[in-house]
Amino acid sequence: MKKRDMENGISVLLWILMILLAAYILVKGLNLDKKDMEYMMENIQHQALKTYLPGITETEDGGDGKQWIWDKLKAQIPVLKKYSEEEKKNPVMDTETSSRIMRENTEFLEAKLLEENQENAEEVESQEDASSKEIVNQIKEPITDIPLEKFQDFNFVMSNFYTVDKSTSINSEQLNAPTLVEMDLKMQGSNDQPQILIYHSHSQEAFIDSIPGDPSTTIVGVGDYLTSLLQDTYGYNVIHVTDTFDIVDGKLDRNKAYTYAQEKVSKILEENPSVEVVIDLHRDGVAEDKKLVTNINGKETAKIMFFNGLSRTNQNGEISYLPNPYIQENLAFSLQMMLEAKKYYPDIARTIYLRGYRYNLHLRPKALLVECGAQTNTVQEEMNAMEPFADILNKVLTGT
Repeated sequence: MKKRDMENGISVLLWILMILLAAYILVKGLNLDKKDMEYMMENIQHQALKTYLPGITETEDGGDGKQWIWDKLKAQIPVLKKYSEEEKKNPVMDTETSSRIMRENTEFLEAKLLEENQENAEEVESQEDASSKEIVNQIKEPITDIPLEKFQDFNFVMSNFYTVDKSTSINSEQLNAPTLVEMDLKMQGSNDQPQILIYHSHSQEAFIDSIPGDPSTTIVGVGDYLTSLLQDTYGYNVIHVTDTFDIVDGKLDRNKAYTYAQEKVSKILEENPSVEVVIDLHRDGVAEDKKLVTNINGKETAKIMFFNGLSRTNQNGEISYLPNPYIQENLAFSLQMMLEAKKYYPDIARTIYLRGYRYNLHLRPKALLVECGAQTNTVQEEMNAMEPFADILNKVLTGT
């Protein structure tokens, strides 16, 4: 083949290659990287050489024929020249470097994925917390509103708010309802220190479906839920005492339960003088065919009862060995709790029960003994009762 003929053939070949390349770029767009371009060109070169110039293996200067054609193409097509120049400035990374970058990118992506998952989990948890708070505080406005003037009527107060045990008695001087209703019982301290203490003089009190040996299904478990509500929903600093006071020598014995409880709780209060509220949480005992239940927000809910000891009996009068300087504050606390219950959850509270003796209510002015349901209630009904109870308590302690 003459040199002129060869040059003409090469020129035709170059034009063919340029036309093919232009068509490819139009189809794929201009987002080709250097390696894709080289791979494409090698295939085009190989097929063109094989078809049109099978005898070319070297150029006149001894170089590779394919490299010579590549150089010619770069001279004719500026974009190929640009790729070539960038390659010289930024040579292709070696395998080790490429692997390292891939590994680092993988670790980065995994870290980002973990971060996003955590953010999603926190968002879901936040939504669940918000949902829980919404459920607890569904009732915003009073359902019933009792005018304060009605508390001037002692008979009205006694018939609507109290049951008096036959062991004791009370009169309008001893229970001045208007004064009790207006007494300031708002929480004074902040939650940077303990504010509320919950305990159970009768820790073994259980329910119809309690699991033997599982304290989470007893009144202690109910106290756990109340603690979490007061802490997580309302922001109080709470101590929950789960000690056993009604087991002696391995047997149920409640004869000295209040005495043992007083010793323990008094010590804790001495160590935590910031505690303003003390709650002894119980469940009542009723006939087996009686069930203390109502429906609140679509949930079967155990009824609650507030209990006051007056340190006074009909037979002996004032009990000197059971002094309680906080009887009036105790009465105010239970009455205000009862009033809020009547306003927002009309059917949840039984009447306040007044009885002789003291029941450790002398430990703090804002001391409360609560009977939640009875042995005939289910564990879930008991748990459900803690939601309105916590709301009522918060209303009294915040004055809202």
